[in-house]
Amino acid sequence: MTAEALDSGVSQTTVLVIDDHTSFAELLTLAVDREPDLQGLGYARNASLGLHMCRTLQPDVVVMGCGQLDHRGTAIAAEIVAALPGIRVVMLASEPTRQGLAQAAAAGASAFLARDTPLTKLLATVRHSHAGIIEVDPQILASFGEQAQPPAPVSAVPLLTRRQMEVLRLMAEGKDVRSNAKTLGISQNTCRGYVKAIHSRLGVHSQLEAVVIARQLGLVASG
Repeated sequence: MTAEALDSGVSQTTVLVIDDHTSFAELLTLAVDREPDLQGLGYARNASLGLHMCRTLQPDVVVMGCGQLDHRGTAIAAEIVAALPGIRVVMLASEPTRQGLAQAAAAGASAFLARDTPLTKLLATVRHSHAGIIEVDPQILASFGEQAQPPAPVSAVPLLTRRQMEVLRLMAEGKDVRSNAKTLGISQNTCRGYVKAIHSRLGVHSQLEAVVIARQLGLVASG
């Protein structure tokens, strides 16, 4: 913990970077460590070292590339989540795809962002990511949401509460949990609870899947 954090009494979120691009990993770790509420635990350049460091250091958040580490990023993310329940994994995609998002969601990732996401936005996601819900960059959703296919046929329209419908409509606009909570005047934890309930009712695992299913069912407008 830095002297600045000790002096200010700020509770720090510990962060580990796993990426085989050394310069990227170094720079991101340095950027994290400059933030008074974040603490960089270092970085790993391969999967085995990354898993070892996760088990040893038990970071709050891991930032890693989907397609990095010999294209085993999502498989490694799944191993990390299985080994350390409650950990948050932020996945970065060089070329975000529907398949990549589905794999990140299945692996238990907490966020799915483009690799070139601005640093301020990436750090904000590190701070506010939450295990159990995958937050997706709205720009990624907008880029391929209309072309996405549902994970499975839907035979009945699920019953959603009025508040769940309000959250679902905002999700369909590409809004994230933080902005939805602010719009509705509720806490982020309460909003995450609604998102979990929506995912459960629709039988999906990500915001993209929820929106696609909801459009097919006529619960929200189609574009």
